[in-house]
Amino acid sequence: MQIEFWFEFASTYSYLSAMRLPKEAAKAGVSVRWRPFLLGPIFAAQGWNTSPFRIYPAKGKYMWRDMERRSQALGLPLAWSDTFPQNSVLASRVAQLALQTDQGVAFCQAVYTAEFGQGHDISQTPVIADCLAQSGLPADLIDRALQDDNKLALRRTNEEAARRSIFGAPSFMVGDELFWGDDRLDDALEWALKHV
Repeated sequence: MQIEFWFEFASTYSYLSAMRLPKEAAKAGVSVRWRPFLLGPIFAAQGWNTSPFRIYPAKGKYMWRDMERRSQALGLPLAWSDTFPQNSVLASRVAQLALQTDQGVAFCQAVYTAEFGQGHDISQTPVIADCLAQSGLPADLIDRALQDDNKLALRRTNEEAARRSIFGAPSFMVGDELFWGDDRLDDALEWALKHV
């Protein structure tokens, strides 16, 4: 039994899911395929040039307060950043390679902690290098991530997300069944147990 976890490093609610998913999936006996992608092209196709949390200030204000409540309940640190949403291209490119190793999930969690737990700018190479070091991965993954074949792989992943009607993050896919939002994580795990 497997679910696909489609996540965007710039997504606040993806942070919550990424930090609790490994434990919840293990408890449920469900394997997880981590799928980094970019929301920018997805939003652009909907006519947005930034996050809806920036386009609609009331929604953004609610989201940050909700994140404070949810982070506190989960025991996670939360640092608000003026640069929201952050540029997550470098982090996503590196994550594609990191996730081919046993330390990939630890890397992704380190990136989320740096961004939303400590307020660091994940578009900066030294921040990503530190996340790699924390997760026991070599710094040369950054150079490999910038190769054309890896860039193309991320572009194709985004095209797949669009084909599968993924419109936000986090999203969980169980076969062709889509569950959107951190609050649907438990539903996705339950569906995987009952329908796959």
